[in-house]
Amino acid sequence: MEQVLFIPYASTKPNSYDDYTEKVGAPLRSWGFKVNGIHESSDEVQAVKNAQAIFIGGGNTFLLLKTLYEKHLVEAIRNRVLDDNVPYIGSSAGTNVATASIHTTNDMPIVLPPTFYALQLTPFNINPHYLDPATDGTHKGETREERINEFHHLNNNPVLGLREGSALLVDGEKAVLVGHTPARLFKRGEQPQEFPVDTDFSFLFQ
Repeated sequence: MEQVLFIPYASTKPNSYDDYTEKVGAPLRSWGFKVNGIHESSDEVQAVKNAQAIFIGGGNTFLLLKTLYEKHLVEAIRNRVLDDNVPYIGSSAGTNVATASIHTTNDMPIVLPPTFYALQLTPFNINPHYLDPATDGTHKGETREERINEFHHLNNNPVLGLREGSALLVDGEKAVLVGHTPARLFKRGEQPQEFPVDTDFSFLFQ
């Protein structure tokens, strides 16, 4: 039975780590995995060093990244994934911190992390929960596409917009879009492109 280390630090609810871990752990246990919350350990860095798989859940990206730095977990997680090939799962905020930086998160900066650069498991950025502009909406603020374009005024990193129902499966040198919805890729100075499920995005790692 493979053991999954769950990291609930994106949660903003007081004393919620146990409940969050149980919520995530229930379906994983039904699939034969054992799940432990990192907060249950007296030594979080050692827990990462012993982990067989690492899962970081969603919530507030800024709070998550700040906590990872405070607990000296950024380098520990990065080393386990890149050097030891430990599987990594990121949901929402957990996806944001896996990429080059959290500049393209959708969250409010409720706290200030020491830097926006995170685990850097990918050399590009991801925008989880990507939303297409509403054609009949009354919202007058920036669309998700406009905000990503603002990011590209000052940054070069490609941004992969992942809609609900899709994920990027990275296995070795291969990165494939899986799920039910296409993804939208933004590059600085270029028109965004749509890519269907099963697209190989390995070129983004080059």
